[in-house]
Amino acid sequence: MFSLPNNVTIIEVGPRDGLQNEKNLVSTENKLAFIHALQASGIQEMEITSFVSPKWVPQMSDAAEIVELVQKQGRQFVLTPNSKGVERAIEVGAKSMAVFVGVSNSFNMKNINKTTAQSMAGLKPVISNLKQQGYFVRACISTAFYCPYEGKIAIEDTLSLCKEFASWGVDELSVADTIGMANPHESYSLFSHLIKEIPNVLMTAHFHDTRKMGIANIYAALLAGVSRFDTSAGGLGGCPFAPGATGNVATEDVVNMLHTMGVQTGINLDLLCEAVSIIAPCVSRPIDTGMFRLYEIQQQA
Repeated sequence: MFSLPNNVTIIEVGPRDGLQNEKNLVSTENKLAFIHALQASGIQEMEITSFVSPKWVPQMSDAAEIVELVQKQGRQFVLTPNSKGVERAIEVGAKSMAVFVGVSNSFNMKNINKTTAQSMAGLKPVISNLKQQGYFVRACISTAFYCPYEGKIAIEDTLSLCKEFASWGVDELSVADTIGMANPHESYSLFSHLIKEIPNVLMTAHFHDTRKMGIANIYAALLAGVSRFDTSAGGLGGCPFAPGATGNVATEDVVNMLHTMGVQTGINLDLLCEAVSIIAPCVSRPIDTGMFRLYEIQQQA
């Protein structure tokens, strides 16, 4: 017999992970409207922007304005890939930082031109300084299951990287199926190991829906004991270094699944779909998630 948690925390990643590779340049005004609508739906934790080079990620060039102008509610993460990004984020008042590294050396090299070991060496003093100053630090673990260049990643390699981050005092580990190749068995297995071996760090699962197994993988992670999930409103997102990889699992579909199973999220599904309707005209591909389609039909009735 299995049991599910009574409550689950959704970490909305649409404004950052969902939009960072969007072809259409989304205005600051539209991003803020999207974020505020998501907040109105009840979302309390959210990735709102990224302090990366505007040369490489022009969609995030308004990071400072987003942090300064956004309505302050709950925990608001900003992605800070290096010490320079951290400095910029602190200057504008960010309180919760997210850093990232890939388990796969090949992916890491394609992404930031550093090996995994080089990335970790650079992040260690950054995390140490942040924790000394009392900031919340989330470590995002890319290619935790599969790499587009190296194939399947050994559980031991992902565990080792997560343990290293935990030893540095990070508050949260967001463990990602970056290219959407994991299956439910692999999801259950990895997160069972992680929760058993790293019990004192918040454990979050992050799935992409490339092979339409994102919802199933979330369910498997739930059974393994995970109660925190990264999701993206409208299923926005993708990975530029993984050909064919699609967006994150849609927040509205995950919330619907959880609510129908009696698991509470504190999120109003109708208001969540309203938030999706705000960003839908701004993005380059149609939003075709199950619950958003149903919402649109109901609005037209």
